[in-house]
Amino acid sequence: MKENIRKIVEDNTTKKGKYFDYFIQFLILASLIAFTVETLPDNSKKTIDFLNTFEIICVSIFTLEYILRIYVAKKPLKYIFSFYGLIDFLAIFPFYLRTAYDLRALRAFRVFRIFRTLKLVRYNKAMKRFHIAAGIIKEELVLFLIITAIFIFLASAGIYYFENEAQPELFSSVIHSGWWAVVTLTTVGYGDVYPITVGGKIFTFFILLIGVGIVTIPAGLVASALSKAREIENEKLNKNN
Repeated sequence: MKENIRKIVEDNTTKKGKYFDYFIQFLILASLIAFTVETLPDNSKKTIDFLNTFEIICVSIFTLEYILRIYVAKKPLKYIFSFYGLIDFLAIFPFYLRTAYDLRALRAFRVFRIFRTLKLVRYNKAMKRFHIAAGIIKEELVLFLIITAIFIFLASAGIYYFENEAQPELFSSVIHSGWWAVVTLTTVGYGDVYPITVGGKIFTFFILLIGVGIVTIPAGLVASALSKAREIENEKLNKNN
């Protein structure tokens, strides 16, 4: 029985497995739509009651799915603490927390229902390629994050040096200057904090040039890794055939 359930829950190549996947995907989308409708003002009591009932049905099914996945998993603990396991847990946990404790503050946990969107990731075959790609460029991404952190610190310290005397309320310390460094290096530039001194403007020009490179590097890494992941996937398919 356990093996039969595993084929339905985890193997979407079978007919029953596909139907199960489609059903869960539909339920995820429907629950997200219900969550959206729930936020509308002036909902009638009938609508509110229907949405609450539908939420209970969705959570019950998602809970059953979560329990079944733990039951059929070869290593249950590994699944529970995996990326998908945590997403499945977050999709149902807020409901039970809200039910167990009738505190107004805990109503904020309802927003975690948006994590059900991530449940759709499980059913996307392309995500498997992203997983392979992440493994290929893991070291490069770590190095990129370290270099980015160094640049953010240097940019924060640099703009503090140029702008502290002219704008002490905005650039009062290197830490306060960090926000400017982040939005400038990422080329977002909200415009809420900007330099007014000549030195600060020249410094910003060079930081923007560096920022363009910082934005494009991860895109190139991911693109090349995905291409390599597709090659690996095709090689596996050819071996199986």
